[in-house]
Amino acid sequence: MNASVETGTGQHESRLAHFPITFFATVMGMLGLTLALHAGERAFGLSGLFSNTALIASVALLVAVAALYGLKLLTQFRMAAAEWHHPVRLAFFPTVSISLILLATALVGARPALAEPIWIVGTVLQGGLALLVISDWIGHRDFKPGQMNAAWFIPAVGNILVPIAGAPLGYLEISWLFFSGGLVFWVVLLTLVMNRLTFHEPLPSRLQPTLVILIAPPAVGFLAWMRLNGEMDQLAMFLIHAAYVFALIVATQLPKILRLPFALSFWALSFPLAALTVATFVYAEEMGSAFHKGLGAGLLALLIAVIAALVARTGLAIARGEICRPE
Repeated sequence: MNASVETGTGQHESRLAHFPITFFATVMGMLGLTLALHAGERAFGLSGLFSNTALIASVALLVAVAALYGLKLLTQFRMAAAEWHHPVRLAFFPTVSISLILLATALVGARPALAEPIWIVGTVLQGGLALLVISDWIGHRDFKPGQMNAAWFIPAVGNILVPIAGAPLGYLEISWLFFSGGLVFWVVLLTLVMNRLTFHEPLPSRLQPTLVILIAPPAVGFLAWMRLNGEMDQLAMFLIHAAYVFALIVATQLPKILRLPFALSFWALSFPLAALTVATFVYAEEMGSAFHKGLGAGLLALLIAVIAALVARTGLAIARGEICRPE
């Protein structure tokens, strides 16, 4: 009996040691769904029942994932430090701060007093993590071209997200700072990522779903610019249509991606699609476009289906012990 108990405890500790930072991508996906549902409800004059339900589920998931990773930091710090030094997982650390910024964005309309402290914590954490990640990139780490992938956009996307809640809260100067830095690094990283995809070996199968992240920077950039600028102009038009261009490019790769074995990296499909959905609804409202309103509805339906499939498949993977194990 004692041996059985010890074995179970050891397995529990092993699972916790391998609880990945990439789990925060599930939180980003759920909060993205919350924002997309809210945009759809606003576009069609519906109540906030669905977006509020998604928000509650997202907060519960954020608390659970943060608690588990916090416990890992306290009890398995060496394993957490190894993730920081991992050439791929390093880029996922800002998903923690991005989750907080997205939560503030979801709350800013109805509860600005609650959104403000969450946004401040998320923005400070985002700034610190982005600087640390970029410092590692340009420091003395021995990165190889094959380790470059679209997940490297995540720190930049986090910066571009800041104005979406920051501008309505009145933090314009800080919002411009983060937006400018994020947009510059999007251009730089886009060049590097396209070079890697074109002239080097194909991405490993577990990283191929991260290609969908190509959609996120211009879609989020459009939303941030609309908050900062307040009206449709040439840059807004460029950003939203760049997002559509990348969506079409990614669509050509989806049949290959969807045939791959499931991994947590498949959650990379969720937030970029959510960002594109919200951007489409905003564009439809600004331009009075019935076509884009319908397109937004179609993208929202697709997003709901994707999230449902990801939740089901993640639950199955957890039950089978396919997640939180050594790679």
